[in-house]
Amino acid sequence: MPTYEFRCSACRKTFAVTMKVADFDRAKIKCPRCGKKDINQVFSNFSVKTSRKS
Repeated sequence: MPTYEFRCSACRKTFAVTMKVADFDRAKIKCPRCGKKDINQVFSNFSVKTSRKS
């Protein structure tokens, strides 16, 4: 499951949420610090791990 990073517009806390791709559009995400839903997604680095050997 991917991890998405968000930043709260009210308190400026950056936090991560792990959820299924299918749940991303339906999720009601709120800030863990202040509880507000005024959040923005932050683009972050990612890595891919496959079972294929080079």
